[in-house]
Amino acid sequence: MRREEAGELARNRGFSNWGFFPAEKLRFLTEVRDMCVADRCGKFGKTWTCPPACGTLEEITGRARAYSWGILLQTTGQMEDAFDAETLVDAMEKQKENFGAYVEGIRKDYPGEDILPMSSGGCDLCGTCTYPEETCRFPEQAVPSMEAYGLLVTEVCELAGIPYYYGKNTITFSSCILFH
Repeated sequence: MRREEAGELARNRGFSNWGFFPAEKLRFLTEVRDMCVADRCGKFGKTWTCPPACGTLEEITGRARAYSWGILLQTTGQMEDAFDAETLVDAMEKQKENFGAYVEGIRKDYPGEDILPMSSGGCDLCGTCTYPEETCRFPEQAVPSMEAYGLLVTEVCELAGIPYYYGKNTITFSSCILFH
């Protein structure tokens, strides 16, 4: 897939913003993975796509280093005020839906395209993850978060040349995909 096609697909899927970045410039940070260990999102040790099940930082860095470029995809919501939980949830759901459709579209329209998608937040395909008792129900569809890979989202935004923050009373969710 070429960058132009990836950008057109982002436009067609309804993302608010997107930008491209060189994958070799990504930094996989222990400090970010340490935030996973602190379990602020409640998924540490509970899903196949989060630490420790997704692999060590060294293992996932090695996986990601095989790719040459990426696209960062964002959905931004304009909230009425800082307490507008409805817009926050709507923007998050829109990001997950658009990102899932984007990844599915690539896999359908570009069979054999080796991609590494990373979502905004941990995988939630299943109501309850089978980790650690059974294998993942949907290993081809399960997607780790950017943070599980040790990526600081603000840095990826800088690499992609797009903002992380869009102003007062906005909320933005970011996901990315790495390509060869």
